[in-house]
Amino acid sequence: MNISHMRAFLEVATSGSFQLASERLHITQSTVSARIKVLESQLGQTLFLRKREGSELTLAGRQFMRFAHTAVRAWEQARQEVGLPEELSAMISLGIQMNLWDQITPAWIELMQEQHPHVGTRVTADYSASLLEQLSSGLIDLAITYIPRQQADLICEPLIDDQLILVSTEPRKVTRHWMPDYIYIDWGDEFRAAHNLAYPETRAPKLSVGLGMLGLDYILKFGGTAYFPARSVEALLQQGTLHRIDEAPTFQRPAYLIYPRVPSDAQLLETAISLLKHVVAGITRSV
Repeated sequence: MNISHMRAFLEVATSGSFQLASERLHITQSTVSARIKVLESQLGQTLFLRKREGSELTLAGRQFMRFAHTAVRAWEQARQEVGLPEELSAMISLGIQMNLWDQITPAWIELMQEQHPHVGTRVTADYSASLLEQLSSGLIDLAITYIPRQQADLICEPLIDDQLILVSTEPRKVTRHWMPDYIYIDWGDEFRAAHNLAYPETRAPKLSVGLGMLGLDYILKFGGTAYFPARSVEALLQQGTLHRIDEAPTFQRPAYLIYPRVPSDAQLLETAISLLKHVVAGITRSV
């Protein structure tokens, strides 16, 4: 299958319009239609239902979406790595759960560039499920996720176990009831389940976010209460900017390092893992 055909498919699927897809791809609408027809002929399936108000994916089209995404991403990655500049001899790609980005990634990149300047680094911040899909597809070399993956061709190791603590911008006592200034940060499936058990009568918070950095920025600016990893707010607690709510329930948030059992470049992967573990050891020692 042609990559340009799959790009056309993805644009129509995203926009719901052959016309918008043609404008984004800078080609004619008839060319977009022709590329979709070729895909449908090769797959033996209709991918879109054409309607007056736009185009809608069929069941086959929805099933084809993830394969098209994988193929286009793999092609883009191949173009980058095959076209390495002369000063680089290799490329390593790390996928990291977005809530762990700020604590781990900058220090790891700095060590890689200092100790292995001939190696290029590529980092993807995403949610755990997407990272596992990219790892299984070979689009990244290793991943740090909140979701463990037991799979014959992958190695899954515990990397860091955060304790999530309840903090507030004002000193206060613990309560199991609804807090009007509580900001709910989604730390993943295990946290959601444990949080529901700990606070069974809690009403919906006024604000929910899926990224810890956004929640922290919000309460520092507007005030509030939320759960954060103890290590990430330690300095703010010492400064008195935040206050830990004593006797509030705490939750564990483990993260895992996952990588192929048989990598394409074992030595390079071992180097990347060694420096990641060095960074994490420094983080845990500092708390």
